[in-house]
Amino acid sequence: MSTNYYEILGVPREASPEQIKKAYRQLAMKLHPDVATEADAGERFKKVAEAYEVLGDAKKRDLYDRGGDPLGGGMGGGFNGGFAGANGGFDFTNLVDAMFGQQTARGPRSRTRRGQDALVRLELELAEAAFGTTKPLRVDTAMLCPRCSGSGAQEGSKPVTCATCHGQGEVTHVQRSFIGDIRTTSPCPTCRGYGTVIPNPCVECSGDGRVRSNRTINVKIPAGVSTGNRIHLAAHGEVGPGGGPAGDLYVELEVAPHEVFQRDGDNLEMVLRIPMTAAALGTEIRVQTLEADLEDADDEDKVTTITVQPGTQSGTRVALDGRGVPRLRSHGRGQMGVTLMVQTPTKLDKEQRELLRQLSELREETSVEGSVQKHNQGFFGRLRDAFAGQ
Repeated sequence: MSTNYYEILGVPREASPEQIKKAYRQLAMKLHPDVATEADAGERFKKVAEAYEVLGDAKKRDLYDRGGDPLGGGMGGGFNGGFAGANGGFDFTNLVDAMFGQQTARGPRSRTRRGQDALVRLELELAEAAFGTTKPLRVDTAMLCPRCSGSGAQEGSKPVTCATCHGQGEVTHVQRSFIGDIRTTSPCPTCRGYGTVIPNPCVECSGDGRVRSNRTINVKIPAGVSTGNRIHLAAHGEVGPGGGPAGDLYVELEVAPHEVFQRDGDNLEMVLRIPMTAAALGTEIRVQTLEADLEDADDEDKVTTITVQPGTQSGTRVALDGRGVPRLRSHGRGQMGVTLMVQTPTKLDKEQRELLRQLSELREETSVEGSVQKHNQGFFGRLRDAFAGQ
């Protein structure tokens, strides 16, 4: 055995295929004529390529280990005009695969492939997002061709073997260079790598096996969702080429603004304006809840009672537990927060003005000096939000 391929690649005889490939990739990148500057780089590159051709192939490596000639006479007598001795050239595709750690698929590829995933957006009302619903959704996607059932061929015909690549799905080109014959493999231009051609394509889908169509699906919305949440519908996306399995459909939700409520996590916030007298004397006020937007909700759930304590100040927040948004994939509900805004009358008749004057005298408030009261940030934040909602 005149050539020690293991020594050329710098690996032991018991090296694994992964070790051999790694060693070859490192040497090939170092010695390739396009990057190497050493005078003997070209010759060393050819030896490394020959060593990998033998040791990278399980059958050739076994023959070599048993003392045989895996290159059919090329081991002892040079390269015979190419990298691979008697096989007529060096496959450059294998070099690229080894250098960049890739593995080029060989042979014909299937016409049937999985379809792409699809993303659509769906707008919900606040009550629908809070309590859950089922919404019809119209989508435009690729569907299985009804005429050919995904085969792509006209009725009574079928794909035939490609005459260019003879069913291999790829063609090989040989180019001579100063380092020998270089072979490159690429998908067949006639069949596009399928190995077969469809002489009589389906008139409905033009051979693709699928057509675009509108369809309506019902999407179940769980209670407690919010803007940005996505619902995953498996196998409801695009049907793949050749009638392949459908991809998945993702429905991204967007909750429309409500005219009364603002959502804060699982809480619902609203602003309620009350008269000055009600704030001073105290009262009970019935207000609608978010359930009022639901047609099938019980009447007793559509309203609730707010207790206004005597002397209530503007900006006071009354919290009603269990009246907010149901927690997504959990139990319980958030709060319904009602911020009370005290309205000062702007139009008074003579009698009303006189009554207020008498009240101010009784309270010794005819001459008032204002006082500054410090509040925490949370209070002002709630007050600011309340005014913003007016």
